[in-house]
Amino acid sequence: MLKKGQTPAAYLFLAPFLITIGIFFFYAFARAIYYSFTDFNLFNDPTLIGVKPYVDVLSDPSFRRALANSLVFAVITTTLQTVGALLMAVALNNKIRGMAFFRAAWYMPSITSSVVITLIFLWLFQRRGVANYAITQWQTFLPYTLTLLGVLIAAQVAQVLWERSRRLPAGWFDPALAAVSLLIAVAVTAALSWTGVLSARDVAPYDFQYFSDRWISIGGVQILSIPMLVIIIQNTFTTIPTLMLFFLAGLQNIPGALYEAADIDGATPAQKLLNVTVPMLRPVSFYVITVGLIGTMKMFDQVAVIGSAAPRDTLITLAYYVYTNTFKAGAAPVNMAAAAAIVLAAIILLMVFLQRRFISSEAI
Repeated sequence: MLKKGQTPAAYLFLAPFLITIGIFFFYAFARAIYYSFTDFNLFNDPTLIGVKPYVDVLSDPSFRRALANSLVFAVITTTLQTVGALLMAVALNNKIRGMAFFRAAWYMPSITSSVVITLIFLWLFQRRGVANYAITQWQTFLPYTLTLLGVLIAAQVAQVLWERSRRLPAGWFDPALAAVSLLIAVAVTAALSWTGVLSARDVAPYDFQYFSDRWISIGGVQILSIPMLVIIIQNTFTTIPTLMLFFLAGLQNIPGALYEAADIDGATPAQKLLNVTVPMLRPVSFYVITVGLIGTMKMFDQVAVIGSAAPRDTLITLAYYVYTNTFKAGAAPVNMAAAAAIVLAAIILLMVFLQRRFISSEAI
């Protein structure tokens, strides 16, 4: 609490931040609202024309495609990165040797430039990229893989049944028995390969074009494009480590007595996660989901970097729609871009409000 006479000094230190946010956010947002009701195109004096820019935007097929892409991208990516970040935080919250190294290693993708990561993924998913090469190798050596897995499962089942027949405790996933089963599976597979019973298949190179006009459809409705699916994988990969830190901080504040009580009641690890960890992390979950929704709804850089490598409708988002209608030559008037920006801001606020209401209702 500020003491008497400290208020001027506090405002003096806050002045740079307040001035910056006042000019580049509140003033800019107010101007965008004003331009969204005018015929402004960067080169004329704006004249009020009512809600016509909003009507034009809502009737634009590119805007509707960008809106659908943004909503699908936001929902899928936020769900994946939230669940993934929680599970990673739980795994890295254990006190084992070398945990500091693993925490640092998992965080590395988040501090790498998104442009660099996008170029790497663009290379990985090229027609002759690493993804298609890996699938080709999988198809080539599928007989070896199936043999290894089959012998591994058979050996594990046989060992567990043998141990239980001797009235010894043995689980299906016992690590010691699994190690023996793996050695048996490797030895059998190697022997079959050496005798010529097993051999690699002669298959044609897998030739899938990830950045083409391909869609995942439900009932004839195009829901998610394959290029957008690639960006979802990339965004999830790079964002999980950052969100993991928030969950990791929240895990440090959960009293250990709750887990001890759950252990006494005989709770399994999954039950402790769902009935202790998740409820206690509800405030952190709200923050993580909020940050995820805002970030995914504003996604722009990955689409801009990929550019013409994929058809426009497969990747266009609301942020990219606003950009193209503002700066690209021959694009629509700026008032349409301003109207689209206001719609984007309204959708983000609505999504945050709805998920806040949902979190609050779950807490009651």
